[in-house]
Amino acid sequence: MSNRFVLAAATVLTLALPAIANAQGVPGGIDRGAREGERAAGPVGAIVGGTIGGVVGGVSSILGVDDRPRFRTYVVEQHHPSYHYRDEVRVGAVLPASGVTYYEVPDEYGPARSYRYTVVNDRTVLVDPRTHRIVEVIE
Repeated sequence: MSNRFVLAAATVLTLALPAIANAQGVPGGIDRGAREGERAAGPVGAIVGGTIGGVVGGVSSILGVDDRPRFRTYVVEQHHPSYHYRDEVRVGAVLPASGVTYYEVPDEYGPARSYRYTVVNDRTVLVDPRTHRIVEVIE
């Protein structure tokens, strides 16, 4: 029985980890990890995938859980135009250096201050100012 569980867990990790690595925050990571894990290995996969998704999602968030809604509201109130991007808006995507306006993150958002934000396809994203790579999608 334990060999079967280990095999199921290894299968889930192999199949689900790339999908849950892009999860945004603990709640999103748990949800997405559980869905991917269940699809790959059934109920055991859902448990393992949800646990790993929560851990990965929690580590990858730059803005704190409490800051995310407040920051999203701040950006909406700024009324910045949305840049049309042909590819998927996701963590890791690289935006062009020209044609996109990048804005400074206010000091009150702590660690996120070293990044810039913009609006892409009506979604707020944090971007590394040196590489223009999306580091977080704010939902």
